[in-house]
Amino acid sequence: MALSAVIVDDEQLARDELAFLLKDVVDIEVIAQGKNGVEAVSLIKEHNPDLVFLDVQMPGLDGFGVIKKLLDKKVPLPKIVFATAFDQYAVKAFEVNAVDYLLKPFDKKRVFQSIQKARAKQDPGATSSDKLETLVRMLESQRPQASKILLKAAGRLFLVNQKDICFASIDDGVITVATGGPSGMEGESNCRTLEELLDSLDPNLFWRAHRSYLVNINHIKEVVPWFKSSYQLRMDDRKQTEIPVSRAQTKRLRELFGL
Repeated sequence: MALSAVIVDDEQLARDELAFLLKDVVDIEVIAQGKNGVEAVSLIKEHNPDLVFLDVQMPGLDGFGVIKKLLDKKVPLPKIVFATAFDQYAVKAFEVNAVDYLLKPFDKKRVFQSIQKARAKQDPGATSSDKLETLVRMLESQRPQASKILLKAAGRLFLVNQKDICFASIDDGVITVATGGPSGMEGESNCRTLEELLDSLDPNLFWRAHRSYLVNINHIKEVVPWFKSSYQLRMDDRKQTEIPVSRAQTKRLRELFGL
């Protein structure tokens, strides 16, 4: 049976090179390609591929972040082949937790070997999901969290403590971050997506309440019942901003505050 495959890499040349090499492999069908981690999560959920060639180093949501998102969303993990420029020492950690790894630039023989390993692990009993989850959690705990976030406001650059951030929003591709309290400020982040910003923040403090908003749960002043069993969050910034909670996140809100 043919294996369905998805290629995810932020470099177009790397995607093209790998797709070209896979054309020579019998019974491999590349069904989709993605250029970042957010697209990877979406494509895996949509296509449920047998195999994913996943770049480790991508801006915003990296390869490990993709796996974490899938695990958090309870999406069944496909077989993962990491594509990486990491050194051999780090690669050994990937080797025992994934189907295989490929070092860039790609080598035709090694690509074929990865396919063979993936076929050998088609047996459902040979899944590496538990090992992948252990690896991702381990790396997440070791990843240093930046204690301060850089914001641009009034032509100046400010370093803001994470704990002081009230919420962040995105509008027309621009991310605005507001700090809490009556003397709070607003500034622009240089992150390109909320996912990228969230990856640099403490996951125990910050929550994606809506696709356009991140909130610091310690800066929620009031939970306001809204239409049709929905809610809004009144924050403690100087504007007392009200932020919608998406229907998908309403359950999480109830869990956080015992509603």
